[in-house]
Parts: sequence; C-alpha cells; structure tokens
Amino acid sequence: MLWLDAFTRHLKGLTAVRTVAWIEAIKGVLALLLASGALALLHRDLHGLALSVIGHAHLNPATKYPGIFLELADHFGDARIRMLAAGAAGYAVLHLIEAIGLFKEKTWAEVLAAGGTSIYIPFELLELSRFPSLVVLCVLAINIAIVWIMVSALWSKRKARTDVTVVKAQAQAPRIL
Repeated sequence: MLWLDAFTRHLKGLTAVRTVAWIEAIKGVLALLLASGALALLHRDLHGLALSVIGHAHLNPATKYPGIFLELADHFGDARIRMLAAGAAGYAVLHLIEAIGLFKEKTWAEVLAAGGTSIYIPFELLELSRFPSLVVLCVLAINIAIVWIMVSALWSKRKARTDVTVVKAQAQAPRIL
C-alpha cells in the first residue's frame, strides 16, 4: 500500500501548507490596507497631519525623532505616495496569488513561497547579528519554518509521484511464476 502511505504523508503536510497560505493571505490583505491608506493621504496636508499625530502622542515636535517625522512629511509628496501605494498593491497581489496557489496545492506556489521567503533569511541573520532582539529572532524562526514546510511539501510531492510511477511500473510488469 505504497500509495496510501504517500497519501497520508501528503495530508500531514497539507495542514502546514494551508497555515502558510493563511499567513500569505493575511500579508496580502495587510498590504492592500496599506495601499488604501496611502491613497487616502493623496492631496492632504501631510505636515498638519504629522503635527496632529505628534500632538496626540504628547511628543515635542522640536525633539529629534518627531522632527525627523515632520521632515519626512514635508518631503513626502503625491508622487511618492502613489509609488508607495503601487508598490504595496503589487506586493499584495503577489501574496494573494501565492496564497490562492497554496490553497489549491499548486507546486509553483510552493516554489514561490520557499524562494520568496528564503530571500529574507540572510537579511534577518544580518539584523540579528547587529541588533539582537526577540522580534527579529521570532521572524527569522518563522521564515525558516516556512521555507522548511514548503521544501518538505515539494519533496513529498516528488516522492509521491515517484512512488506512483514505481507502483504503475510494477503493475504493468509481466509476472513470472
């Protein structure tokens, strides 16, 4: 019952892949919200908005970090807002398509998830070596787990295809008594 063993392994990996699919879907939705929020800032008085945020947080606008925030608001025009919104929308579309592919158990989505997530790992290791923190360590651990899950799912699919091919070849082989 080689095919049953392959099917059981596939179901165990399916829960982990679906969890990654939900993570990707959430990242896509959050990026869409960011894009929408950025577009809501078009043609607004960003300096006044930044001053009200600083005032609401009871910060002194003359100090270093609130001053940097005000300066960024002054130099952040409509063109940059549009670029930010377009980038966030593209990021959202990519992650939502990836999530749909993972939910449908598509191999290309698993490859995309493994490759896309593994890109972040060297940067997180660098950040962890410079400024060690629990947050960076957790993000690194989650990304390593996602890559491991996707590579395991891909390996499991490959092994299942090989097992099915072997079973078919054995069934078609002439029987010698």
